[in-house]
Amino acid sequence: MGAKVCSSPAQVAKESDIIFSMVGYPEDVESVILGKGGALEEAKPGSIIVDMTTSQPSQAERIYIEAKKKHIEFLDAPVSGGDIGAREATLSIMVGGDQEVYDKVLPLFKIMGKNIALMGCAGKGQHTKMSNQIVIASTMVGVVEGLLYAHKAGLDQNKLLDVIGQGAAASFSLNNLGRRIVNKNFDPGFFIKHFIKDMGIALEEARRMKLSLPGLALANQFYISASAIGLENFGTQALYKVLENINNINK
Repeated sequence: MGAKVCSSPAQVAKESDIIFSMVGYPEDVESVILGKGGALEEAKPGSIIVDMTTSQPSQAERIYIEAKKKHIEFLDAPVSGGDIGAREATLSIMVGGDQEVYDKVLPLFKIMGKNIALMGCAGKGQHTKMSNQIVIASTMVGVVEGLLYAHKAGLDQNKLLDVIGQGAAASFSLNNLGRRIVNKNFDPGFFIKHFIKDMGIALEEARRMKLSLPGLALANQFYISASAIGLENFGTQALYKVLENINNINK
């Protein structure tokens, strides 16, 4: 379809006006943007780098400053919506950076997502994603506990989802990941190991702000338990298996 293979992020940047990156961890962002052979090494003045990785707000702020020194623009733009949102181009995109740069990239964001917003200066996109992950973390615990309760009570879990998924309990986690749990589908739409990374960033930011988030801390421990029993490469819905084991529920 006309794509050209490049040997490094630097080569991509050299031949591009707008460069997108979406990798796994903060150290990967560091490597592909700031490191040797990274995008900033060869990016042209006036070009734009957009990082869509969920990473540290402080890192986004630092990349913004380093990019400005080279007359290069930078946006942090993490996303939410999982594999479904990616496939259907309905991602929520949370952006940090300058308004005029956001306006230039917005037509490209619209190819990938439906709910797109500039949340403030550099780093604010990442802070927004942390809020998103904090909500999801405790919500997933509730989804798993509700489904386990239904199982123990002898309810049909699919019928349960049909009913409560249309009421006040409705959420993406319940209606999409809950259904996957019932169908014993624990394939990753979003890896447990990446969610642990996200929760770690959120907890560190909370500590820095002297903010207590006990729900997030509890959910984080459940997911660490999932990783400890070999589930880190499964989807986040595999949290069900951890609580299933704790409660000695027959599979």
